[in-house]
Amino acid sequence: MRWTLKPKPDSQAVDHLIAVLGVDKPIASLLAQRGITTFEAAKKFFRPSLEDLHDPYLMKDMDLAIDRIELAFQKEENIMVFGDYDVDGTTSVALVSSYLKKIYPNVATYIPDRYEEGYGVSYKGIDFAADNDISLIIALDCGIKAIDKVAYASEKGIDFIICDHHRPGAEIPSAVAVLDPKRQDCEYPYKELCGCGVGFKLLQALNQKRGESFDLLIPYLDLVATAIGADIVPVTGENRILAYHGLQVINAAPRAGFSAILEQVKKDQLTLTDVVFIIAPRINAAGRMKHGLHAVNLLTEEDMAQARIFAAEIEEYNKDRRDTDKVITEEALAQIEELNEQERKTTVVYRETWHKGVIGIVASRLTETYYRPTLVFTRSGEKLAASARSVRGFDVYDALEGCSEFIEQFGGHKYAAGLTLLSEQYENFKRKFEEVVSSTIDPHLLIPEVQIDAEIDLKDITPKFHRILKQFAPFGPGNMSPVFMTTNLKDTGYARCVGGNDRHLKARLFQKETNRSFDAIGFDLGKKCDLVAKGKTVKAAYCIEENEFQGNISLQLKLKDLEVN
Repeated sequence: MRWTLKPKPDSQAVDHLIAVLGVDKPIASLLAQRGITTFEAAKKFFRPSLEDLHDPYLMKDMDLAIDRIELAFQKEENIMVFGDYDVDGTTSVALVSSYLKKIYPNVATYIPDRYEEGYGVSYKGIDFAADNDISLIIALDCGIKAIDKVAYASEKGIDFIICDHHRPGAEIPSAVAVLDPKRQDCEYPYKELCGCGVGFKLLQALNQKRGESFDLLIPYLDLVATAIGADIVPVTGENRILAYHGLQVINAAPRAGFSAILEQVKKDQLTLTDVVFIIAPRINAAGRMKHGLHAVNLLTEEDMAQARIFAAEIEEYNKDRRDTDKVITEEALAQIEELNEQERKTTVVYRETWHKGVIGIVASRLTETYYRPTLVFTRSGEKLAASARSVRGFDVYDALEGCSEFIEQFGGHKYAAGLTLLSEQYENFKRKFEEVVSSTIDPHLLIPEVQIDAEIDLKDITPKFHRILKQFAPFGPGNMSPVFMTTNLKDTGYARCVGGNDRHLKARLFQKETNRSFDAIGFDLGKKCDLVAKGKTVKAAYCIEENEFQGNISLQLKLKDLEVN
């Protein structure tokens, strides 16, 4: 790994924060690094307030969207809430449909089948709407590129409101309203909302127009927080406020579906990271292995007994998903070795029998192994479908645009995308993708990076220091859990490998200069065991976390990497 120490913040800003906040220098430095340089900014950071959410009507087309929904209410039209089958899409559908159903009876939900319809707005979904006398579709977490499909719906007398957060193409669909903060002509102040976040702004605007209290929306924030975590959007600005308050809902008054999941995993007091690794995979598993509507049913169910039945089904889907992705990952790694492709700048693999529902997870696992832009293909009907994942700092969406001559359809983000192409174009695409990436990627981006916020001594790690650090949460892109570096460390004689195949490292690291020591755990660092076991002086990159053992809570170092000093 390459270690990157972030630049030291402005010393005057640090001194100012020490004076006005009464905090120690390491905390003041971390705040200044995150662009927090005043008392007021620190207050907003440590106490995210719902009052600081932006006016939803600042989003382009919001007034048009609300007018069209109110017209539907007046004319007693049937409304369909349509969303993608991943966590962002299913939480969006659960959010908007459950709010609307509380105030209006004629609301249906629709999630496309991953295998029959693929990603985004589908002709089958529009035909379903037409057959059921539905005249307004609210599309969530998709639709920004559905130009032909929106036109097709229009021919059938069906209007669209699109709530999306993906990058638009050159043309915007001719919908009644297109809500997407990434539209070039949209001046909404915060650009990084997820699809469920855009859906929440729609509800905020409708709630406002109806003269209702904002408090009515608070119980829905658990869904928004889950989507923010799962969709890996920046946990900054408005997202941070929504995630912070959504976590409070999850921990204080979780909806029946979340309670049922958490009963099975025996976990309370969730962080955003817990949401990402416990709740999100289970919601995702429904769309991956069966159908996304199972997730919507779980998220909207109010009866606890029924929620437990839904959660048990989804737990089975999640188990199947884990088994399937393990097998496919092993096959994909074998294929890379077989084709002798370890030296490429990209990973592109394909087998027509691979399960379409898990290729995104497999792409992430291959990226962890070879650390380069990765695509995993499988057959989907007459075409091939792929999930793309990237490495930090490289825009895989832009790279795919450079290969568009061989692609039928694609969409996504900087670090994750999906695409389809004709099978005869696979080899052409694979060659072109390698060319594009090789000619544009900075070689150092192909080495995993650990970004270090600050160098500290072990004596700086006190209960008070950690208490304040915890208030930096919720953590995520744009506000990651602080990573520290400490030098001149030696193991006190406890270093050993733990876990299957000795994958992990456990040690107790001592700093002679400060006469302090802490337990340390390094996941996937078993190969570094000899480094500390043989008494070498090392430097460590780590986060600080609480470890609970037999009812006792102590601070420990969660190692990112170790190197000889």
